Amino acid sequence: MIIDIHGHYTTAPAQLGAWRDLQIAFANGQGEAPDPAALTISDDDIRETIEQNQLRLMDDRGSDVTVFSPRASFMAHHIGDLAVSETWARICNDLCARVAQLFPDRFLPGAMLPQSPGALPATTIPELTRAVEELGVVTVNLNPDPSGGLWTAPPLTDRSWYPVYEKLVEYELPAMIHVSTSCKPQFHTTGDHYLGADTTAFMQLLKGDLFRDFPDLKVVIPHGGGAVPYHWGRFRGLAMALGKPELEEHLLGNVFFDTCVYHQPGIDLLTQVIPTENILFASEMIGAVRDIDPRTGHYFDDTKRYVDATAHLDDAQRAQVFEGNARRVYPRLDRALAAQGR
Repeated sequence: MIIDIHGHYTTAPAQLGAWRDLQIAFANGQGEAPDPAALTISDDDIRETIEQNQLRLMDDRGSDVTVFSPRASFMAHHIGDLAVSETWARICNDLCARVAQLFPDRFLPGAMLPQSPGALPATTIPELTRAVEELGVVTVNLNPDPSGGLWTAPPLTDRSWYPVYEKLVEYELPAMIHVSTSCKPQFHTTGDHYLGADTTAFMQLLKGDLFRDFPDLKVVIPHGGGAVPYHWGRFRGLAMALGKPELEEHLLGNVFFDTCVYHQPGIDLLTQVIPTENILFASEMIGAVRDIDPRTGHYFDDTKRYVDATAHLDDAQRAQVFEGNARRVYPRLDRALAAQGR
């Protein structure tokens, strides 16, 4: 089975973006707050956007199931206040849950959290709880930088995050550490901002001792971990200098990386440096890089091809990356598939 643990609803119906534009205008002091009930998206609207896009590519590329969460760049937690984020998160989470309801054998829902700069992370718990108990999500996206590039939030190891971690452990819910749109023009959202944030999140975890307090907490750092695999020796050396154990002991019981790396040498490096049990298959298809690579004739984000081709995995290890690790790290995903007889 091929399980893609990193998908976003980047092709959502145009009505969603139009409603969000009204909400952004309100947040900027222009006009009234739009009514969530005024947003009308039919099942047929959803089917059309999914069947012509993600589902078509999943069939073409041979993947079976995608964990599907709101569009990461649309989370934009820095826009408006907590109430704006709460309303927006609820709308986006409901929409992804509807995708999973319409295509139950192909998609499992993930959720965004209604984070907001300056708001305590614990304020997200009501929506986290609703997403699990009412929508059946199998993961959440956790933004380490709700400010959108200003990095005003405390590090992920700060105790202010602990109420969220307690809930994640209670629900057996892994978190994908995923930033959103950059508010600073110096940074490209899906380029240096995303990859820099992945690297920053890893370093925050390295400097702390979070997993002493939460030995059962699981986090996924996307996009192959940013600079982490390429600079593994640097991070090992920094861990030594900071008096931390070897990274395998310090972090790799709890920290995992996905395969959203868009060329063969990158996947070769990832699978050579990072232990197989810490790598989960993902593509983030129709995301940051949507074009065909003229050197190969295939889409950059067709990551299954790279995993299939790497010499650093045998068949048993490939099965781990494609299925086994996801079922172990995402217990709710495993139970949902098992309930379908898979």
